[in-house]
Amino acid sequence: MILASFIKDCLTGKDGESFDIGRALWMAGALAFIGLSLYSLYRGGAFDPINWGTGYGAILGGGGAGVAMKSKTEPDA
Repeated sequence: MILASFIKDCLTGKDGESFDIGRALWMAGALAFIGLSLYSLYRGGAFDPINWGTGYGAILGGGGAGVAMKSKTEPDA
């Protein structure tokens, strides 16, 4: 039950009810990045923490900027 509430909070706007496609795509992108990284390691790829952290930081920063830009259009709680 707590996990479902957490996911709902991550995928909805400020009001907690309206679904936000930008947040959903941000979460999907981050999960895909992690999943593909793990698959690459499974297949024998090398892991470079500096490059991985830079890429993941870019995904999180871009998603955060996108959510911040549209925050003025979201309905209030």
